Order: sequence, then structure tokens, then C-alpha cells
Amino acid sequence: MINIQSLSHVYEKGRRIKFPDWEIADMEQWLLLGASGSGKSTLLNIISGLLAPTQGEILINGTCLYNLPTRGMDRFRGRHIGIIFQRPHLIRSLNVLDNLEIAALMAGLPIDQERNLLLLNDLGIADLAKNYPDELSQGQLQRVSVARALVNKPDLLIADEPTSSLDDENAAQVIQMLISQAKDNGAALIIATHDQRVREHFTKTYLL
Repeated sequence: MINIQSLSHVYEKGRRIKFPDWEIADMEQWLLLGASGSGKSTLLNIISGLLAPTQGEILINGTCLYNLPTRGMDRFRGRHIGIIFQRPHLIRSLNVLDNLEIAALMAGLPIDQERNLLLLNDLGIADLAKNYPDELSQGQLQRVSVARALVNKPDLLIADEPTSSLDDENAAQVIQMLISQAKDNGAALIIATHDQRVREHFTKTYLL
């Protein structure tokens, strides 16, 4: 489903990172490991269509990501890739349900309010649908971010350092949530981390 071939990226100061070839099948769950500064976030941004590589190709379901025009790239990303950043990037002037709906609109897809409410219910935050981001705890914001990433039924779910600021109990809960939600929604999963606590939950690892 996802193929990374002959990929490398050169930073402004001249540093080059070469990424080993990588193939991810439908619904596979992978852990992207590496120390801070090893290039994990760079690789995730390339896979997500947010950063063009210096060399190489990213193929998602046979589509060469960086051959798409800018608008086509945005639509493709919105429909096929769900991203959970280290910090929630929700629109503060919109409530939780509106934040989910705008993700569909930006991808050029119809709003499915029933599915959106079901996602919120699955994540235990259905009662917060009309709340605004400033009214939510960090844990609740993270769950909204997961719901928003899943709203368009993506083929790939990506999470960047989702446990970096969590204690052991909460870290385990977040990882299980991501694993179960990816499985239930038929998405492949990549979690990038340098957190060794996460390793026990995965059998497939890609190391930088």
C-alpha cells in the first residue's frame, strides 16, 4: 500500500539523511524508531505530503505523492492520510464536532455527522461534541485529534511522538487507543517515537 524508494533529504545546512526502502501493507502497524534528531519527523512529513524529499519516491496505493499538483496533494492527503501531531492543531473558534466536519470539507468530502458522533463515542468524548478546544484537557484534546485524523476513513494513520509527555499509565492507554482505532477503521498505522515503552506493543519496526 505504501512504498518508499531511494529516499533522501538534504537540510538547509547541508546535512543529508538517507532512508532505507520501506514497504507497508494494508492495515499493518509499524513503529518508527530513532533518537531525537535522527529524522523521524522529517520522514513523517515526507510521507504525509508536507515536505518534498530531495530524492526518491513515495507511492501510496500506486499514486506517486510528489507528482500531484498542490491542490491535488491537499485533497489526496485529506482523503488518504490521517495525522496526529505532537500538539493538537484544532481551530479554537470551532467546537469539537465542527473541527471534525471541517476536515471532511477540506478534503472535498461530504459531512457524515453520524460517523463523526460514533467516532467521538468510541473515544469516550461524545459528551464533548459541542465543547470548544479551550474547554478540554490535554487528554481530551488528544482524543479529538485522533477522531479528526480518522474522520475521512484514511488508509494510513500517522502519530508523531504521541507519548512524549505522558506517564506510563497514560502512555499505555494512548498506544492501545491508536492501535485499536486503526484496526477498527481499516487503516495502516505508523507511530514515530524515541520512547522505549512503546516497543512492546509492536512487532514491526523501522529504525533510523
